[in-house]
Amino acid sequence: MTIQIIQSHPSSDGAGVKIQRVHGFRDNGLDPFLMLDEILSDDPNDYGSGFPAHPHRGIETLTYIRHGGFEHQDHMGNKGGVQSGEAQWMSAGRGIIHSEMPLQKDGLMHGFQLWLNLPASQKMKNADWKDIGRDQLPWHPLNSAEVKVIGGEITLDDQQFNGPLQQLPGHAAVADLCLKADANIRIANPAGRTLLLYVYEGEVTLNGKTLTTRQMAKITEPGALQIASANGAGSLLLSGEPLKEPVAHYGPFVMNTQAEINQAIRDYQQGTLTD
Repeated sequence: MTIQIIQSHPSSDGAGVKIQRVHGFRDNGLDPFLMLDEILSDDPNDYGSGFPAHPHRGIETLTYIRHGGFEHQDHMGNKGGVQSGEAQWMSAGRGIIHSEMPLQKDGLMHGFQLWLNLPASQKMKNADWKDIGRDQLPWHPLNSAEVKVIGGEITLDDQQFNGPLQQLPGHAAVADLCLKADANIRIANPAGRTLLLYVYEGEVTLNGKTLTTRQMAKITEPGALQIASANGAGSLLLSGEPLKEPVAHYGPFVMNTQAEINQAIRDYQQGTLTD
């Protein structure tokens, strides 16, 4: 089984928020996922400016906070905070204008935002949004680990775990997997799915191949895998069925053709993106 290692890279977004990014726009290599951003800092200069009002079209986002918090506001009048252990889902559909601003002025901020590609048939649907509270995201114990499933279904050591979000593009699954020392967990990658494992803390081996902090493994072949860690580790586990559709990307817009991107830009400039 081929395991591809993808190195994340430092970047910035919003009003200068420092992030670590893995993206797959160029070759649509993470399909149905588009991008994963991680914020990890206890310096408010790295995150305090937040993400002021900005548009999106054609994607869904899933924000998961391990420490700290952000508040979402959008053009539909929605307002809600997501804090430690919670998640937030947004479907931009044909258009949304929203902001994501920190709920704290200092202290540790650690979280992730995942972009998922909407299929062509859903890119122009109405926008939607919701918070997923801590009570909906329990930790499930395993023999040598614990898992929190945010969306879809994950099977580990022949146990199936379900998350509250069950209709993500590509039947995607998203989970936080924390490994204890000397952990050894079995996961199967079914045929027709892409499996991604991003290590945010510590070091893991995947079928004996080592991944260090801020590296992502990509597996597209079906088969069984062993996830192990000698000293414990934290990781995000992502799985989804590729949409296999063309991707045109410009900033906050992701469509299928350049003409659709040009239309999105015109709609935003003319104030009709969300109509």
